[in-house]
Amino acid sequence: MESTEKRWYVLHTYSGYENRVKSNLESRAQSMGMQDYIFRVVVPEEKVRQVKDGEAKEIEEKTFPGYVLVEMVMTDQAWYIARNTPGVTGFLGSHGGGSKPTPLLPEEVDRILKRMDDSEEAPRTDIDVKVGDTVKIIAGPFADMVGKVTEVDHDKLKLRAEIEMFGRLTSAEVGFDQIDSVE
Repeated sequence: MESTEKRWYVLHTYSGYENRVKSNLESRAQSMGMQDYIFRVVVPEEKVRQVKDGEAKEIEEKTFPGYVLVEMVMTDQAWYIARNTPGVTGFLGSHGGGSKPTPLLPEEVDRILKRMDDSEEAPRTDIDVKVGDTVKIIAGPFADMVGKVTEVDHDKLKLRAEIEMFGRLTSAEVGFDQIDSVE
């Protein structure tokens, strides 16, 4: 069942092999003259600002670990090249036995690509703290105080913790970069 329409498909890979699969598939498409059938290979990632020990750093995080998107015309040869790329375990949406996979809907692809673009402009902040954790405040007016987290606001990059001040519990709002988690 040959198709002449360019569509997006999902390849399932060994976890941690996503970038190798991308590189291998692009090389195989080039060397086998399949650039008119295999167009783009995308590892969905987003930039994440990770706060650890009071320091923020930006990292790339896989949005869908173990999966790679490929824009291709689904011919038997293109399917064979993609399916037999080292690190690929199969196509998502194919039911084995050599059956052709189901393509992604255009709106699904648009949503994934937009999420990647949005993270370039404004990385999501990830902090290894949740409600109920104990944190030490390392900067600002509450420096050196320890409190229990009552609320985490990833959009504002802040959290609220109850600290003991003047003999009573007080709620303090602090930035992610002002805290250190206490084990």
